[in-house]
Amino acid sequence: MRSRRRKRRSFGPLLAVVFLLLLIAGAAAGFVIGRRYMPGKEMADKAELFHIKGSQVAILLNNELQEEKGIYEDGQVYLPISWVNEYVNERFYWDETEKLLVYALPEEIVYADESDMGEQGPLLKVKEGEAYLSLGLIMNYSDIRQQSFDTSQIKRVFIDTVWGTVKTAQVRKKSILRVKGGIKSDIITELSEKSTVQVLESMDKWSKVRTEDGYIGYVQNRRLEKEQEITPQGRFEAPVYTSISMDEKVRLGFHQVTRKEANSTLKEYAQTAEGMNVIVPTWFNVIGNDGTYTSLASRDYVEQAHDMGLKVWAMVENVSTKESVKELDTKKLMSVTSNRRKLIENLMKEADTYGFDGFNLDFESLKAEAGPHYVQFIREMSVACRKKGLVLSVDNYVPSAYTVFYNRREQGIVADYVIVMGYDEHYAGGEAGPVASFPYVEKGIADTLKEVPKEKVINSVPFYTRIWTEKDGKTTSKAYGIRDAKNWIKENNIELEWLDDLGVYYGESSNENGVQSVWMEEEKSLGLKVDLINEYDLAGAACWKLGFEDRSIWEIVSQVK
Repeated sequence: MRSRRRKRRSFGPLLAVVFLLLLIAGAAAGFVIGRRYMPGKEMADKAELFHIKGSQVAILLNNELQEEKGIYEDGQVYLPISWVNEYVNERFYWDETEKLLVYALPEEIVYADESDMGEQGPLLKVKEGEAYLSLGLIMNYSDIRQQSFDTSQIKRVFIDTVWGTVKTAQVRKKSILRVKGGIKSDIITELSEKSTVQVLESMDKWSKVRTEDGYIGYVQNRRLEKEQEITPQGRFEAPVYTSISMDEKVRLGFHQVTRKEANSTLKEYAQTAEGMNVIVPTWFNVIGNDGTYTSLASRDYVEQAHDMGLKVWAMVENVSTKESVKELDTKKLMSVTSNRRKLIENLMKEADTYGFDGFNLDFESLKAEAGPHYVQFIREMSVACRKKGLVLSVDNYVPSAYTVFYNRREQGIVADYVIVMGYDEHYAGGEAGPVASFPYVEKGIADTLKEVPKEKVINSVPFYTRIWTEKDGKTTSKAYGIRDAKNWIKENNIELEWLDDLGVYYGESSNENGVQSVWMEEEKSLGLKVDLINEYDLAGAACWKLGFEDRSIWEIVSQVK
């Protein structure tokens, strides 16, 4: 029997191939996994990070990158005045026409132009119509902290306006600061061991920090230790704007004077206005964009008022400008420094000539673009008045979104009194209604007190109302003083009904003129307004206007205590 030998098949080469493939696959998988979990090493583009190029300087306000950019010239940082006004210090005023920087301190006004030099170079520069202020100049007048990094190609400045506690931590060992919280995020810089960072935001595994060398990014929490809170200390001394306050509550009467002869009515009005201690004659009417005005001032009037125990605050206004000079543009007037100076200097001469005790500013119907210039005029006017010991009061509408630019907060700092014209809730050309309902007046007071201290707030009440007429689908109105309105109600046999929600009497009549209605201002409604003034402990009451009222009205106003 023949034996057969089977041929054995060898698996060695096949196993080797399989093993090699597995090794390659494992290496590939390991590479993918490793790449996924290994820290990223890409460096961030710092210029792109700060959104700057060339000589631009990145601005970070309270650690937030701003859209606006500064410039770096002559070895120092300059910031745009428009940005400084909005976020740091609104008192830097740039006169675009005369290329002049103006800063009003309590008792002096500082001026500078491009030729003025500081310790490190020009105080300001003008580039493409924008004024830029040197960082040193800003620091001299502003309660801020700053850190600037201008030695590298990536120039940046940190401005801090908040003075609360700051959380800090120490870097445990050499670490990486990344753009975002994650090991794959691009690298901003390396943090040295034992360096200190400001902790801006803490998360589960990462913290947003600000470094000593001027970068903001993310570092792993495990790299931080020795957390503590510190309170930054500043050396800035804020200027003190002193104010004049009367020893008693103000009870003011507006005396509308439209011609010289009207000054002779002072005695008659004062006899009716028992309890009044301040009178405001409407003497100075601004008529020209160069600061010219008309005057109805009288020395005899002032002396007579003083003899009656009255203070005289002369009004400066734009309301009664004649139609022939309606080209008056308050922005053009107030935005030119030489015009403001001329007007203020001349008004101070008027005070010397006539001997009155203060000024009352009544600039109405301004457009928003005139606001900053008008406020600058008030600042500069306050400096002149403070030097002479004159009271400065400013008339204002009831606060609204449309009148924010009057800047009551700044008025409340630099002026002595801020007067709220608590009337014209409904006015000629508008819908029929009361001129000063109780809710309207209270809201006007409460909103003003959000910006102005109560010891400077005077609420003005109306000595008038409106008779409204609806006929043929049209609504018209006519203003009546309280005395004349009472006569009209009596003559037309109007029956009045008290409206508790509005705090006024209401009456109406249908006749050949149409449907006529009135929301009546009189002793009871004014009494409620006086109660508000006392309840909010305001500086006093003002009344528009003398000659509209009976003696009984002043018995109510005199209750302002």
